[in-house]
Amino acid sequence: MEPIIIVLIILVVLVFIALIKTIQVIPQASAAIVERFGRYTRTLNAGLNIVVPFIDSIRNRIDLREQVVPFPPQPVITQDNLVVNIDTVIYYQVTDARAATYEVASYIQAIEQLTVTTLRNIIGGMDLERTLTSREEINAALRGVLDEATGKWGIRVNRVELKAIEPPTSIQDSMEKQMRADRDKRAAILQAEGVRQSEILRAEGEKQSAILRAEGEARAAALRAEGEAQAIRTVFESIHAGDPDQKLLSYQYLQMLPKIAEGDANKLWIVPSEIGDALKGLGGALGNFGPLSGGGSGGGGAVKSPSGVERREQPPID
Repeated sequence: MEPIIIVLIILVVLVFIALIKTIQVIPQASAAIVERFGRYTRTLNAGLNIVVPFIDSIRNRIDLREQVVPFPPQPVITQDNLVVNIDTVIYYQVTDARAATYEVASYIQAIEQLTVTTLRNIIGGMDLERTLTSREEINAALRGVLDEATGKWGIRVNRVELKAIEPPTSIQDSMEKQMRADRDKRAAILQAEGVRQSEILRAEGEKQSAILRAEGEARAAALRAEGEAQAIRTVFESIHAGDPDQKLLSYQYLQMLPKIAEGDANKLWIVPSEIGDALKGLGGALGNFGPLSGGGSGGGGAVKSPSGVERREQPPID
């Protein structure tokens, strides 16, 4: 009985192993290469798959998702014979599991070496300044070469990025000094431009202010002259409307005499000859002013004011 039990146990174990080898579960976004007696048979996709146990074998399991592989810095010589270290990052995706398994032994190593050689070819035709300022151009050229070369391997290069471009230390120091000098130059230019613009704006402001001030003074003078003219016109019209007689005019002459004599500096002043006619008109009403009219209307004469100042009559002007 014991040998039979041992045989049954062995059979159960073999059946269990056969079931395990028969049922293959492939995760999503993965693929598996099946070989039968060492020869490629088919590619297992995601899900539950059945294979022939002990005949079919899984050669390789490949992740079909996009992969990111950083490569260590690589020394590259530029056109002006300067050595720069360049770090690269490759974004790739396996599109054909069979080609990735059988067309190349190690596609990661192949992509790395292809990246290094392509970088040397591209950077070798550029000087340092262009290398530092042409990352997009280098990325596009590198991606084009890698995508074309890796297509037959069942791999698609989606993106290539340069992480860092490190020139020699001496070149970095020189570049920093040059950049600092350029920044100082730009700052000085901007400051001078600002001062110039400020002076221009100040001059424009003073010009506009002077123009506005002159226009205001001219307008004020015009309004003042217009007001004086209007006042004279109003007075003239009022006089004509009132129709004053000779007696009223004579009385106004007499009222103005004390005002004419005001002030210590008025030692001599001229009295028009018409004042005599005005005094004659008032001679009958104001008898005290009779002697003042001795000059008559025919010529000028000197007249003493009440304050003792000599006043001289001026002959009438024809």
